[in-house]
Amino acid sequence: MLDFLAENNLCGQAILRIVSCGNAIIAELLRLSEFIPAVFRLKDRADQQKYGDIIFDFSYFKGPELWESKLEAKPELQDLDEEFRENNIEIVTRFYLAFQSVHKYIVDLNRYLDDLNEGVYIQQTLESVLLNEDGKQLLCEALYLYGVMLLVIDQKIEGEVRERMLVSYYRYSAARSSADSNMDDICKLLRSTGYSSQPGAKRPPNYPESYFQRVPINESFISMVIGRLRSDDIYNQVSAYPLPEHRSTALANQAAMLYVILYFEPSILHTHQAKMREIVDKYFPDNWVISIYMGIIVNLADAWEPYKAAKTALNNTLDLSNVREQASRYATVSERIHAQVQQFLKEGYLREEMVLDNIPRLLNCLRDCNVAIRWLMLHTADSACDPNNKRLRQIKDQILTDSRYNPKILFQLLLDTAQFEFILKEMFKQMLSEKQTKWEYYKKEGSERMTELADVFSGVKPLTRVEKNENLQAWFREISKQISSLNYDDSTAAGRKTVQLIQALEEVQEFHQLESNLQVCQFLADTRKFLHQMIRTINIKEEVLITMQIVGDLSFAWQLIDSFTSIMQESIRANPSMVTKLRATFLKLASALDLPLLRINQANSPDLLSVSQYYSGELVSYVRKVLQIIPESMFTSLLKIIKLQTHDIIEVPTRLDKDKLRDYAQLGPRYEVAKLTHAISIFTEGILMMKTTLVGIIKVDPKQLLEDGIRKELVKRVAFALHRGLIFNPRAKPSELMPKLKELGATMDGFHRSFEYIQDYVNIYGLKIWQEEVSRIINYNVEQECNNFLRTKIQDWQSMYQSTHIPIPKFSPVDESVTFIGRLCREILRITDPKMTCHIDQLNTWYDMKTRQEVTSSRLFSEIQTTLGTFGLNGLDRLLCFMIVKELQNFLSMFQKIILRDRTVQETLKTLMNAVSPLKSIVANSNKIYLSAIAKTQKIWTAYLEAIMKVGQMQILRQQIANELNYSCRFDSKHLAAALENLNKALLADIEAHYQDPSLPYPKEDNTLLYEITAYLEAAGIHNPLNKIYITTKRLPYFPIVNFLFLIAQLPKLQYNKNLGMVCRKPADPVDWPPLVLGLLTLLKQFHSRYTEQFLALIGQFIRSTVEQCTSQKIPEMPADVVGALLFLEDYVRYTKLPRRVAEAHVPNFIFDEFRTVL
Repeated sequence: MLDFLAENNLCGQAILRIVSCGNAIIAELLRLSEFIPAVFRLKDRADQQKYGDIIFDFSYFKGPELWESKLEAKPELQDLDEEFRENNIEIVTRFYLAFQSVHKYIVDLNRYLDDLNEGVYIQQTLESVLLNEDGKQLLCEALYLYGVMLLVIDQKIEGEVRERMLVSYYRYSAARSSADSNMDDICKLLRSTGYSSQPGAKRPPNYPESYFQRVPINESFISMVIGRLRSDDIYNQVSAYPLPEHRSTALANQAAMLYVILYFEPSILHTHQAKMREIVDKYFPDNWVISIYMGIIVNLADAWEPYKAAKTALNNTLDLSNVREQASRYATVSERIHAQVQQFLKEGYLREEMVLDNIPRLLNCLRDCNVAIRWLMLHTADSACDPNNKRLRQIKDQILTDSRYNPKILFQLLLDTAQFEFILKEMFKQMLSEKQTKWEYYKKEGSERMTELADVFSGVKPLTRVEKNENLQAWFREISKQISSLNYDDSTAAGRKTVQLIQALEEVQEFHQLESNLQVCQFLADTRKFLHQMIRTINIKEEVLITMQIVGDLSFAWQLIDSFTSIMQESIRANPSMVTKLRATFLKLASALDLPLLRINQANSPDLLSVSQYYSGELVSYVRKVLQIIPESMFTSLLKIIKLQTHDIIEVPTRLDKDKLRDYAQLGPRYEVAKLTHAISIFTEGILMMKTTLVGIIKVDPKQLLEDGIRKELVKRVAFALHRGLIFNPRAKPSELMPKLKELGATMDGFHRSFEYIQDYVNIYGLKIWQEEVSRIINYNVEQECNNFLRTKIQDWQSMYQSTHIPIPKFSPVDESVTFIGRLCREILRITDPKMTCHIDQLNTWYDMKTRQEVTSSRLFSEIQTTLGTFGLNGLDRLLCFMIVKELQNFLSMFQKIILRDRTVQETLKTLMNAVSPLKSIVANSNKIYLSAIAKTQKIWTAYLEAIMKVGQMQILRQQIANELNYSCRFDSKHLAAALENLNKALLADIEAHYQDPSLPYPKEDNTLLYEITAYLEAAGIHNPLNKIYITTKRLPYFPIVNFLFLIAQLPKLQYNKNLGMVCRKPADPVDWPPLVLGLLTLLKQFHSRYTEQFLALIGQFIRSTVEQCTSQKIPEMPADVVGALLFLEDYVRYTKLPRRVAEAHVPNFIFDEFRTVL
C-alpha cells in the first residue's frame, strides 16, 4: 500500500493539510490575542461613556434597524462611529479572518470525514486510515486541535469581546452582503460561552462540552478516535521511556489529546465508570496536572469536578497517601540525580570513550531528570491551583511539604540538566559526523599492525629474538586481510566479525606463548584496542539523538518558565557568567517549537515561516526579558557613578599646591567609581559570553541583545524622567515652567554624561544610541499627542517610533494632554495667553498686562533646546501646527454660524458694501457709516477676537522656535545650515524659472525631494511659519469686509506708545497687538490672494476717507484709529516681507511719511 504521507496519496495529503492548518490557526489566535484593542473591553468609565453607543454585542442582531436609527439620529455619534471604523477596521478584519478560519477548519474536517465515508478516496475508509500509523495520528490530532482552538479562543479572547468584534465587523465591512459569507455560522460558533479566564471566576454549566457541540461532528469518528487513544501508544513513545515508572510521562502528549477529545463525548466523563478508570489508570495514575498545548495547563482535579465518572476515577490518584507517595518519591529521585548530573558536568568527565561505554546510563539519568522536572514544575505551578478551591490548595500544600520543594533547587536542576543535555547532544552530533572517517582510520591502523607482525615473523624484519614462523606469518597476513575486508555499510556483520577477530587475537597470544615478547604483545594489544574502538564507533546511532530529543521535551513549561524569571535574574545578578548556562536552557525551550511546526513542515505549508516566526519571537522576547536584568543592574551602578561624579568628586584645577594634593586626590570616591565601573564591565562580559545562538529561526546575537537591553533601560528611565519632570500646576504663581525645565535639564545632562562615560567600558556607540533613543521617545510622544487632532489615529503597532523589543512606556494622562509634550505646550500657551500678557516684539518678551512684570522671553526656548534638544523643539513646533489647524477649522465653522446664518449681520454687511463701493473712491460721511456698522455687529467680535489671537499667539511661538532652531543649527553645525540654505535657494530659483518657462525642469509627482527637504528645513529653522498654508478653504462671501470691520472695531481698544508701539488701553478689555496682526495675516493667507487685496483696499479707503473728513472739518491732528490702521499696514508689510508699494497702492505715500513725523 502507498505510504500515507506520500505526495500522491490524496487521502493522506488532505488530512495533513487540515492538521497543518490547525496548528497555524492556533498560532494566529495566540498572536492576535495580544492585539485586542482596549476599547472592545469597555473596561473603564470613559470608554463606556464614549463608545457605549456604537459598540454592540449580539443583542444588536435582534433589531439592527432600531440601533442604526438611534445612531443616525445623532450626527456626533455618526461621526464617532465613522472615526472608530477608520481606526479599527484593519484589526477587526484580521480577527474576523481568524474566527472564520476556525469555522472553515471544522467544516473542512467534516467534509473530509464525509468523503472518507462516501468512498471518494479509493480503497480508503475511516477504519483503514485509523489502522495506518500516520493516519491514526493525524485523525486524532485533527479533532484535538479543533478542541484546543476553541479553548484558546475562550481563554485569550473573552466572549463579550468576540461578540463586539463580530458585530463591528458585520456593521463596517462589505462582506456581509455577499452570498458566500458564513457570518451566521461563525457567530453561532463563537457567541459568548459565559466563561471568564479571570482567577476565581465561576465555570458556566455544561462547559466546555456544550461549546464543543455547536458544530456537530460525526459521532462514530469521535468514539473511534477515543478508542484508539485509550488503547494504543499512537506515537510509539514508550520505546523512548523503557522504565515502567516513566510511562505516564511517555504518554503525556496522548493524555493531553484524550483530555481535550473527551469533551466531544461528555457521556464518558459522566457515566462510563469503567472507561474512565481505565483512562486514569493508564494515563493519570501518578499525575493530575497536564499541559494541553504549548504550555496551557489544566488541573484535572478542578476540570473533572462536574463529571461523576471522571471524578470517581481520579479519586484514587488524588488520595492523599498517593499524593504523599509521589511527592516523596520525586524528592528522593531529584536529590539523587542532581548529584549524578553535577558529577557528569565536572570538567573533563564526559570524554568520548566514557560516553560511548555508558550510553544507557547517561540516557537513564536524562530520563530521570526530565521526568522529575516535569512532575515538580507542573504540580507546584501556581496557575494550576485555584486559590479559592480548598481541596486543591490542600493537595498543593501536601506536595510542597513532602517534596521539600524549593524553586531555586528545581531551577538549578533544570539548568544542569539542560547543560548536560546540550553537551551530550553536541558530542553525539560531532561523533556522528566523524563516525565513518574514524572507523576507516581504526580499520586501517589495525590492518597495518597485523601486516607488520606478519613481516616480523617472516624473519625479514630485524626484531630481536623472534624466530621465523611461517604459520604465524600466514595467520597474521590472513587476519590483516580479514580486518581490511570489514564493510562499514553492513554494520551488523562487521560487528560480529570484529568480536571474533578480538577473540582470535586473545587466543593466539595465549597458545603461542607470545607473552614473552613485549613488542609483539604491544602490537596485539593495540590492534585489539582499535577493533574495540571500531565496535564502539559502529554503535553510535542516530536513535540516541532522537531519544534525547523526545526525552528533553520542555514544551509543557512554555508558559510556566516565566515563574522562574526572578530566580534567573537573581542568579545572573550574583554571577553574570551564569548566562552561558542559561543559554542551554533557552535552547531546550526552543525544542518546544517542534510540536506545532512538525505537521506544517510535512505539509510544505507556506505558514511555516509565520508560525515559527511567532513562537521564536515569543521565546526571544522571553530571553530578552530575563537578560534585561543586566542593563538594569548596569544602570543602577551608573546612577551611583553619576552621583559621585557630580556631587563628590571635585574637578582638579590646572595649578595646584602640593599640600592640597591629598584633598583633590579623593581616593575613597575614586576607588568607589572604579569599583562600580568594574562591576559594569563584568556584567557586559557576562552577556557577551553567550555565543550567537539560533533560537527557533531567529538568530540571537549577544552584542545586539546587550545593546537593545541598554537602549530599553535608557528609554524606560528617560521617558519616566520626562513624564515626571513636566507636570505643571496651572494655579502656581509664578509658573513652574522654567524651574522644572532647569531641573529636567540637569537630569537629562546626568544621563547624557554617564552614558558618555560608560560607552568605552561596554563597547557601544553612546552618542548614537542617546540621540536615536531620545529622538524616538520625543517623536513618539508628539505622534501620540497629535493623535488627538487626527481622525485616523496612528496605533502603537503602526507607529514607526514604537518598537516591540525596545518599547517606549506609556503613562496615564494627568490632565487633558496625553503626554509630556502636550503638557509643556499647553503650559507655554497658558503663560503667554494674549488675554493676560502683552508681547513686545522688539524684545521677544511677554509682560503681564496688569503688573507689567516680565512673564517669559526667548530664553524659554533656549532652555527647551538645552533640555529636550532639537527633537523637542521640533516636536513642539509640529504640535503647534496641529493646534493652529484645529483653531482655523473652528474659526471657519464659527464664521458659518455667526455670520452666514445671521440675517441681521448679513443685511448690515450688504449695506456697508454698497456704501463703500467702488473701493477706489472716498466714502462720504464715513465716520457715521463705519460706526453704525460696528455697532450693529458688536456681538460677534468677542469670539472672533479670541480665535484670531489664539492663532496669532501660536504663530509667534512658532517664530520663536524657528529662531532658536536656526541659531543653534548655525552654531552647532554651520556646514549643514549653509548647505540647506543654498539648496533651498537653488530649488526655489528652479521652481520660479519653471513657472516663467514651463519647458524648464520641475520635480515630478512621485519625487519626494520637496517633501523631504521641508523636514530638514523645519528642523534647522529655515522657514517662515507665516507663509504656511494650514488648511484648504472654499470661497466665503463677505470675508474681506468682515475682517476689515473686525480690525477697525478693535482699534479703539489700543493706543500708540512711542517706546512699545501699539498697546492695550485698559487691561480690563485686553487686546494684544502682535497676535492680532499675525492672526489676521495667517487667516488671510489661507484664502485666495484677492481677498487680501480687497481687505487692504478697504483699510486704505478707511484711512483716506477719515483723513479727508478731518481736513474738511479742520481737525489738525491725525485720529488714533487712522494711526492704528497705518501701523497695521506697516506691520503687515514688515511681517510678510513685501515691498512697501503694496501698501502705497491704497494709501498715498505722503500720508505714510506724514504719520511718522506726527508720531
